[in-house]
Amino acid sequence: MAQSIQYVNSRLSMLQLDEEDLERNALFGKLLLELCQILDPSGGNANLNREFEETQRELLLQRKTWMKSEVIYRLVQEMLLEFQIRKQEGSLNEEEKKFQGGLHQCMLVSECSRLLATDSASDSTSLLGLERQDLLDQLPTNTHVLWVRDRLHKQLEEAFKKKCFTFLSFHQPETDEEGDVVRAAKVLRLASTLEDEKRRLQNDKEKHQEMQALLEKQQEIYPHVLMRCLILLRQAASELRLKAQFDIDRINAEYLEAKSNALFLKLRMEELQVLTDSYTPEKVAVHQQIRDSLDAGVKKEKQELSMSRQILTSYEFLGPEFEGLVQEYTRLKDKIKDNRWMLQELSKTLP
Repeated sequence: MAQSIQYVNSRLSMLQLDEEDLERNALFGKLLLELCQILDPSGGNANLNREFEETQRELLLQRKTWMKSEVIYRLVQEMLLEFQIRKQEGSLNEEEKKFQGGLHQCMLVSECSRLLATDSASDSTSLLGLERQDLLDQLPTNTHVLWVRDRLHKQLEEAFKKKCFTFLSFHQPETDEEGDVVRAAKVLRLASTLEDEKRRLQNDKEKHQEMQALLEKQQEIYPHVLMRCLILLRQAASELRLKAQFDIDRINAEYLEAKSNALFLKLRMEELQVLTDSYTPEKVAVHQQIRDSLDAGVKKEKQELSMSRQILTSYEFLGPEFEGLVQEYTRLKDKIKDNRWMLQELSKTLP
């Protein structure tokens, strides 16, 4: 399993799988192994990529060939333009005039021949009824053409050298003070230097794009992470606050309970202090004596009441004589009532 994962990750670098992915999706892992046989690490078809690379090499070769021709053509155009300006200024000698005329005539014949060949490929009749031989007849003599060609080679070499040194001065200004031999050697290495710089810039650009993509991905991830952290912080704060609130409430309850007990004890102490200040031992002794006397009086009255009841019971069947007993009983009852009231009043004053 581990070898399969390493093989898939090496062949398809855009996928980074682990063992759990393949275990959960066995058929998908089998499909990936089959795809690795026909896909390259970039995810494209291997055969198509080979054909694409061959086409790119052919295109590059054709572009190099066209670039060489285009560079020479532009140099010749610049050369002719420079000769034309100097001719108008009157600074051309006879040899330069001869070279300029022959080169201009050869360029015209070459361009017309190219246009004539392009037109003849599509139409049955050529442009203006001209044939290629008609244009070749307008060329200078062979001797003149050979002379122009030899001089053109020298002129192109000078122009190439000048262009290369100009480009080298632009790319490496410090070489202006060096000799032509050293500058020529640097010109020969300039193409590889530019290629290396281009490759380095391309790598830097790719790294920048990767960093930009990573930055955008992180910018997408960071808000979610921060939001998750905020939620966790809120939960932790809520839990800690509830726990702390429970402890605070318990401590407050204990404090209030202790404070209430202290207040009750203080009230009881004040009550006892008032009673102590109100009832001295002498006053308590006097009240105790009064109470004892009242208790004795109540006891005596109860005994009298009991005796009266017995008498009333024994004389309840008597006649008019019983009225006197009733009056006596009423008197005694009122007296007992008065004594009870006095005892109650004394009891209120005792501790």
